[in-house]
Amino acid sequence: MKLLRYGALGAEKPGLLDADGNIRDLSGVIGDVAGEALSDESIAKLRGLDVASLPLVEGSPRLGACVGHAGKFICIGLNYADHAAESGMALPEEPVIFFKATSAICGPDDDVEIPRNSVKSDWEVELGVVIGKPTKYVSKEEALDHVAGYCVVNDLSERDFQLHRSGQWVKGKSCDTFGPIGPWLVTRDEVSDPQNLPMYLEVNGHRYQDGSTKTMHFDVATVIAHLSQFMSLQPGDVISTGTPPGVGMGQTPETYLKPGDKMELGIEGLGVQVQTVVAG
Repeated sequence: MKLLRYGALGAEKPGLLDADGNIRDLSGVIGDVAGEALSDESIAKLRGLDVASLPLVEGSPRLGACVGHAGKFICIGLNYADHAAESGMALPEEPVIFFKATSAICGPDDDVEIPRNSVKSDWEVELGVVIGKPTKYVSKEEALDHVAGYCVVNDLSERDFQLHRSGQWVKGKSCDTFGPIGPWLVTRDEVSDPQNLPMYLEVNGHRYQDGSTKTMHFDVATVIAHLSQFMSLQPGDVISTGTPPGVGMGQTPETYLKPGDKMELGIEGLGVQVQTVVAG
């Protein structure tokens, strides 16, 4: 099942994508794709609906982030060996954890703003994991049972802010629009193996990233179990699990985003994002 949120920014409604690619409205069933609506019980109820009887959404409305009211936006750094190498950094012994501000979250096709004084705004296609139930001190073996679903994330980064402006990476990760999520949340029953998902990212038609989640250093279950030792995870929390090689910082010469650029990125089975870059 593919859950989504559609409508104007700040006024998104819950919906799902039917077998014909049409949006069906879920407003009469759940208040939002968020919180308790992400529980196993709620998703089982949604799966039992007669989709054809749900209101059909006409036209092509804006898609919002596929999960609402995310309490935490957690990212895992240097989680692909070849990306760590292109970044000039050693592979970590434990997952590297950092946060993006939730105010960075936006829709999958919303414009991406280059922040003021940016000189190195970069792209990163990543597998997003959305938590579906309270998770604390969970084992690796049980970890995937706590997942509501998976989605595409573009973990945009301003490298100068991130690496040369002192403090934690959060400075370069949290700019407005630096967290497109979606287009939809694919429930975990439709993702048989989150460690075998091809992924790509293109800028202006040139493919820079062409990888797969099978080359993750720490797999999804390990990441969830590790995080749950340090903090409780709650329904709607988003975990972005790292990026394969091909980011702008790793090019020769280094290549960064500028106004007018167009990004397209996707993960097999999880959909595609398309963003235009604008000046912030």
